[in-house]
Amino acid sequence: MRTRQPQKADQIYGILRRAIVMLEMAPGSPIVEKEVCSAYNVSRTPVREAVQKLAEEGLVNVIPHSGTYVSQISYAGAEEGFLIRRALEVEGVRRAAARADVDPEALAELDRITVEMQQMIANDQLDTYIDADDALHGTVARMSGMTRLWKFVSMAKVDLDRMRQLSAPVPGHLARVTEQHIQIVEAIRRGKPDQAELAMRIHLDSSFTVMSSLIRDSHGIFVEEAAR
Repeated sequence: MRTRQPQKADQIYGILRRAIVMLEMAPGSPIVEKEVCSAYNVSRTPVREAVQKLAEEGLVNVIPHSGTYVSQISYAGAEEGFLIRRALEVEGVRRAAARADVDPEALAELDRITVEMQQMIANDQLDTYIDADDALHGTVARMSGMTRLWKFVSMAKVDLDRMRQLSAPVPGHLARVTEQHIQIVEAIRRGKPDQAELAMRIHLDSSFTVMSSLIRDSHGIFVEEAAR
């Protein structure tokens, strides 16, 4: 039984984290331990462990004698995550494009993902686009040869992920993002580090600009520091 407990905590953590990132659990909404226990047929211990991990990431606020609530998005945290992500991914994509032994299977995977992205847009499946987006960027990171790069990017972009999801419905945004992804893949395929870096910078910078423009109309979602 003891060996299963961490697995249960990890499962609950994964479920709650995804719901928060996908904005299925809105900022400010409560997380009630009893309800989570009942919904997933687990004891309170794995739920508390999962909540503690989410709190360490800044995704929930545990308020003594009050309850646990999904945190509001920190624009400062998202901006910091963006800067870290850009620095790491720019270096990663340069290395991926510079490698003489570019993995043909990885390139085929990137092509498959971009086709999936186009299909998602055509079928108006914008709510799950972030999964394909992460799959593409994660594949590029692995192609760089730096095995921990995507792990560090993922750790940095917690608040940024929720802003990404918030920006998904912006008309034309994900279509432009997909075209930018295709340009990144082509630069890697052609072995052009400078072009790959430029394409990645344009992609990340323009995406963050779109995300940042949503703050004024997203009352209650961002913490007060974000009101500019």
